[in-house]
Amino acid sequence: MKSHVKAVVIGGGVVGCSVLYHLAKAGWTDIMLIERSELTSGSSWHAAGGFHTLNGDPNVAKLQAYTVQLYKEIEEISGQSCSLHLTGGVMMADTPERMDFLRLAHAKGRYLGMDTELITPSEAKAMFPLMDETNFVGAMWDPVEGHLDPSGTTIAYSKAAKKLGAEIVLRNRVVELTQEVDGTWNVVTEQGTVKAEHVVNCGGLWAREIGRMVGVELPVLAMEHMYLLTEPMPEVEEFNKSTGREMIGVLDFKGEIYTRQERNGILLGTYEKACKPWSPVNTPWDFGHELLPPDLDRIAPSLEIGFKHFPGIEKAGIKQIINGPFTFALDGNPLVGPVQGLTNFWCACAVMAGFSQGGGVGLALSNWMVHGDPGFDVWGMDVTRFGEWAGLRYTNAKVRENYSRRFSIRFPNEELPAARPAQTTPLYDTMLANNAVMGDSWGLETPLWFAPKGKEPRDIVSFHRSNDFGPIGEEVRATRERVGVTEIANFAKYEVSGPAAEDFLNRLMTNRMPKTGRIVLTPMLNEFGKLIGDFTIAKAAEDRFMIWGSSAAQKYHMRWFEKHLPKDGSVRIHRFDQTLVGLSIAGPKSRDLLQKLVDVDISTKAFRFMDFREMAVGGAPCLVNRITYTGDLGYEIWMAPAYQRLVYQAIKDAGEEFGLVDFGMRALLSMRLEKNFPTWFRELRPIYGPFEGAMDRFIKLEKNDFIGREAAAKEQAEGPKLRRVSFIVDAADADVMGDEPIWAKVSKDYGTVEKPHGYGAPRFDKSGKEIRGSKAAEGASAVRGIVDGDWRVVGWVTSGGYAHYVQKSMAQGYVPAALAEDESAGLFEIEILGHRRPARINVEAPFDPSGEKMRT
Repeated sequence: MKSHVKAVVIGGGVVGCSVLYHLAKAGWTDIMLIERSELTSGSSWHAAGGFHTLNGDPNVAKLQAYTVQLYKEIEEISGQSCSLHLTGGVMMADTPERMDFLRLAHAKGRYLGMDTELITPSEAKAMFPLMDETNFVGAMWDPVEGHLDPSGTTIAYSKAAKKLGAEIVLRNRVVELTQEVDGTWNVVTEQGTVKAEHVVNCGGLWAREIGRMVGVELPVLAMEHMYLLTEPMPEVEEFNKSTGREMIGVLDFKGEIYTRQERNGILLGTYEKACKPWSPVNTPWDFGHELLPPDLDRIAPSLEIGFKHFPGIEKAGIKQIINGPFTFALDGNPLVGPVQGLTNFWCACAVMAGFSQGGGVGLALSNWMVHGDPGFDVWGMDVTRFGEWAGLRYTNAKVRENYSRRFSIRFPNEELPAARPAQTTPLYDTMLANNAVMGDSWGLETPLWFAPKGKEPRDIVSFHRSNDFGPIGEEVRATRERVGVTEIANFAKYEVSGPAAEDFLNRLMTNRMPKTGRIVLTPMLNEFGKLIGDFTIAKAAEDRFMIWGSSAAQKYHMRWFEKHLPKDGSVRIHRFDQTLVGLSIAGPKSRDLLQKLVDVDISTKAFRFMDFREMAVGGAPCLVNRITYTGDLGYEIWMAPAYQRLVYQAIKDAGEEFGLVDFGMRALLSMRLEKNFPTWFRELRPIYGPFEGAMDRFIKLEKNDFIGREAAAKEQAEGPKLRRVSFIVDAADADVMGDEPIWAKVSKDYGTVEKPHGYGAPRFDKSGKEIRGSKAAEGASAVRGIVDGDWRVVGWVTSGGYAHYVQKSMAQGYVPAALAEDESAGLFEIEILGHRRPARINVEAPFDPSGEKMRT
């Protein structure tokens, strides 16, 4: 075993071996994987081995597609078979709501280049004759699904990595991790200590324990997961013989089960409601190649539905029941990337779908380590997406909820209850008393909308307009016409101070820093000129700045800030989190209201648009910004939590004469649509440049050499390929939710659609025939579903909804830059729940396009 290496990967499951392979492939050959036992000794060896490419996050779906494409490559390099069975698969819908979900998934697949198809239950039965098709209303076929040999695949990764120069050390547990002053890690093992520049936690079942070695409590939990294998079935053998192919994989939402062929029988697995965590506090180090006792009673309800839906399986004998632990994060996606607060400590864990995601995780993490950027939009997997509130008990509750809902539909207006409330402001009880429907905003309870008096404050979940539609409209109209108040404690808040604070921010941000008492809006770019932040910055004093941003990105942004801090201590950063809370008042009467609560002049000239001031509001010390996300006249008022109730009650009392209303986050988001304002992590993401994001006026290329300036200048000179635009949509009773395809009636292929899903791997149509020749080899335009006569999929929706004041259904998204200012009717359509609705670009904001109201 070497004593010094560039990187140590801890854990020899499929993810650890994938990370090792990709690092070696990227040129880091002085690397070592350390495994406490044998390869695949955690979850990998007993995995069901299924893989698929569909994911709720399209960016994760891209990495899953890469994983499937990768298997042929590692087989060729390693000489080890993965036993790849690319059978294709179907998702079965038993209700109209689940069919709507499949329509959404199918639509998302269009701009990803997925070759999915909506089919009838009878067509699905032809590929899996063990089902009773009368239980279903429809299905979605995906040709890029299948299964493989988990152990063989992991070995293939490891052999390929070793051929590229990597070292693997087995039967050697890591017992301690310490770090030197120079950043070097001491990886203390049972066989000695290895010094490494980088450490990667691929610990799987033990990832939580590895994290604790460096003082990090990762939000990950192992759950018991069961699947059963049947005895050989004559029906399966007959199907194989008569068709010359395997049965497909099937996912049944109602039964919460998945099934596929395994040799001459069937594998059937469940994600049961009565789920059970495994070792919820500590993972025993001596656990290895062993299984947990089966518990058929726990999965009996799922089996009962499964046998009804697939009666051909009920009569089969059970050969074996597999019950083993798998790790999950709170939302079911992996935890990947550098850990905020540590140097060169990386995570690639909670990858429960290791054979769907392991290759993509390895690629993204190796890119990140070697080149400084993952090369993809991996926010859906970033380890920083959860805050300190995601502790052990919160994680255990939330993972159970996620597991039990693995095959459940998540509606766009659905708030999940587990582990709530976690964080509350002093107004929580007041908001409930006001009939607020609360939502979870990065662990914080936030008012979404207010139900009328006498009505139960709850969402009726739906893909269509729901019971919140009317009340939100009232909140918007009252705010636009009079004045409204909303809680904004869920914004991120920072203070940057010190003698070099302004130079530091000028280096990070694209806009010039404001003068004392003024505010600017500014994006932040990475080295490649991509959008990684969007902030409001106020200069409070010569060496002190206040910053506001996206709450969900607090640790993500702190990681970036810390990475670029001067070493001499000339800049200090403080993240307030919930030690600073806020309220916003907006509407034409908001100045009149605020003037009653302050003892200073806040007239238009005395307190201008984009001014910042410290002042007492209702007698409480506050920070006040003359700006709101509504795009109307308004103010953001920030205070310590101890003063929030005082300020809120003062606003309510003073606002009574002006017709003040409470409004929630959904009304705020509706109003921002009317102003064409983007949102972070929907419109503004690390895959877009600032000019693609239509942030031109905030990019001051001439000010100084800020991070990403050269790439931004190149984007401006060459012209962006894409452009963020706003649409008015001729919607019916459902508005866009995000990720819908944008169609255009154009003859040119603008190349904005991804290459075919599973490109480079064999693909099959629903009859089981392999797609060969030109269709398999051509680019995106050859894929069924993204070209329809003169119409092409040219872009995708990022977010949208109903803009209540202008009474328009609206959407934002990205289209080719050449089309971005074409406001012609009949040029665009947006697909909503399987129906293409006419849409028209509106370049000017439909509400107050000149910005006169907010400047008044």
